[in-house]
Amino acid sequence: MNISIITVGKLKEKYLKAGISEYIKRLGSYAKVEITEVPDEKAPEQLSEIEMEQVKKKEGERILAKIHPDTYVIALAIEGSMWSSERLAKELDNLATYGKSKVAFVIGGSLGLSDEVLKRSDDQLSFSKMTFPHQLMRLVLVEQIYRAFRINRGDAYHTKP
Repeated sequence: MNISIITVGKLKEKYLKAGISEYIKRLGSYAKVEITEVPDEKAPEQLSEIEMEQVKKKEGERILAKIHPDTYVIALAIEGSMWSSERLAKELDNLATYGKSKVAFVIGGSLGLSDEVLKRSDDQLSFSKMTFPHQLMRLVLVEQIYRAFRINRGDAYHTKP
């Protein structure tokens, strides 16, 4: 399976980079995982609703340019469905079983995702009703993808004896 994580903005924090690198290394025996960063749109601190939508639209265009037509897209959105780790494992297993070998997870910028990206998504996933920094979500997401593959293999990572 080919998994891409398309995300807005550059990751600067060394501790997050180290954690993400570790999980991507662990995922190597299960899937090919690639992280694609698209530039965030520079904007002042205080934005009107219209300006916020313009920023999300520009970031959304950059995201959509990175998605191939045959890719199954899961957008991370606070309004999405909340899944358990087991459900994520089942979803990834079903996608692989039914020939969807290209899966993209999309993480928006600080303002979220544009309507166009949400419309392009095949599913929307919420990790919580809380708001998390989008940089931190990269680490949480790759850990959960790793956990999903371990669950599907029946390995002990998910449930400790």
